[in-house]
Amino acid sequence: MKKTIKDKISDKLVNAFVKNKIISAIPSKFTKKLTEADKFRKLCESKIKDPVIGFKAGGTGIPLMKKLKEKEPFIASVFKKNLIKNGKKVKINKYTLGIELEVCYLIKKNFFSLKGKITNKNVKKYISHMAPCIEVVGYRQKRKGITSFGDLSSDFGGNIKFVIGRKNKFKKINIGNLKTNISNKKTKHSVNGNTNAVYINPINSLRFVLNKVKKDKTKLNKDFYVFTGSTVGVVPIIKKGMYSGKIEKLGSVKAKII
Repeated sequence: MKKTIKDKISDKLVNAFVKNKIISAIPSKFTKKLTEADKFRKLCESKIKDPVIGFKAGGTGIPLMKKLKEKEPFIASVFKKNLIKNGKKVKINKYTLGIELEVCYLIKKNFFSLKGKITNKNVKKYISHMAPCIEVVGYRQKRKGITSFGDLSSDFGGNIKFVIGRKNKFKKINIGNLKTNISNKKTKHSVNGNTNAVYINPINSLRFVLNKVKKDKTKLNKDFYVFTGSTVGVVPIIKKGMYSGKIEKLGSVKAKII
C-alpha cells in the first residue's frame, strides 16, 4: 500500500526524534491548526517504540494563549529517552527555544480505572509525589520561534529533555503561589517566576492533562509523570553551563546545558 504524504513526513520526524537529528520544517498544513497538529502528533507518537513515561502540558501561559488566540493548552506524550537524571548534560542546537522550570507530579496508575472526570477535588487522591523539573524545549526541525501551538504540538510537544529533581511525597500546599527561579551563576543570568503563571495553577494544569489523556483513551500499566508547564516562561539559553531551578517548598533541580 502506497504511503500518504502525511505518513512519509511523520516517518521523517519520527526518525529525527529517535536519532536526535534536524530535518526541514514540515508543511504548515500539519501545524497551523492545533487540531490538525494534534492528529499529526498522535500519528508520530504511535510509531515510537520507546516506553511512554508520562505526559506534558504545553502552552500553559495565559498571555501566550491570548496572543496566539488559543483557548486552551495542548498535551504530548513524554518518552523514556527524553528523561534524564538530575544534574546531567543536555545537548542543544540553534533550534532549541529555551529552558523552563516546572512542577512535576507522579500519578498513581489506578487513575486509569477512574470512570468519571478528574476534578480539582478528586485529582489529589491520584498524586503520589511532586517535584521541581527542568524542561529544555525546542524543535527537531529547521524552525525558529513560536507562531502557533501547532508548531510545538506537532513536534512531539517541543520537548527535548526533562530533568526531575528530588521527588517529595505529595502534601497539600498553596501550589498556586510559590516563588520560582532559574539561573546560571557563571553568566549571572537569573529569571524569577511564580507557579501562578501555569494555567491558573499547576493542579489545574494537571487536571487538564489527565482529562485529555482519558479522552484519548490512553492507558499505561504503571505510575507516570505529568509535567504541568513553565513557571518562568521559555527562558532563552544565553550561554551554556549549569542551570539551577528552585521552586519554593519543593526544592531544586539542575541541568548542564552543553
